[in-house]
Amino acid sequence: MDVDLSSIYIKYKGLWVALDNNLKQVLASSKNAKDAYDKALRKKKGIPTLFKVPKNNLPYVG
Repeated sequence: MDVDLSSIYIKYKGLWVALDNNLKQVLASSKNAKDAYDKALRKKKGIPTLFKVPKNNLPYVG
């Protein structure tokens, strides 16, 4: 599965985001991972996936 998170980077850089099961929708965001996770759980859309959006978008070659 190939997921493009570039639109998430623009709006949420430096924050923790909780994504839905399809990794398509941001359910919650916060500076704190626990807060983002708890907010997302309250929306009752399954178990969220947490992702720390980097402050700088650096290329990776591996």
